[in-house]
Amino acid sequence: MAKAQNKTVENNDSVADFLKTVKDENKRKDCLAIVDLLSKHTKMKAKMWGTAIVGFGSYHYKYESGREGDAPLVAFSPRASSITIYLSDIKEELIKKLGSHKLSGGCLHIKKLEDIDIVVLLKLIDNSMKYTKTKYPG
Repeated sequence: MAKAQNKTVENNDSVADFLKTVKDENKRKDCLAIVDLLSKHTKMKAKMWGTAIVGFGSYHYKYESGREGDAPLVAFSPRASSITIYLSDIKEELIKKLGSHKLSGGCLHIKKLEDIDIVVLLKLIDNSMKYTKTKYPG
């Protein structure tokens, strides 16, 4: 029996074209700013993953169950109610300093960039990338 393929895979769709579809002008501007910020900070190019996730870099994971695949090292998505930033190993001491946000699992939800401390966000991203690279080396 063939293994199920991941639906969210890196592709060559245009990040700029995707972000043009964000209806809320302020959210669209924040997303463009996040692309610029993360491109400069991570020194990685923004790529589309699936139809709605903007990712930077990638890593290969393999679970004990045998399921494996690739995922973005850092990613975000403009969702209906917030901008969702996907992180791993979120440090409580940093999250307390971030500003207005919500957490659910490995997802950080923000309404707008001006509500948070960008320096703290970048520390959270650095921590997440370090954790992921350590957990899934190679």
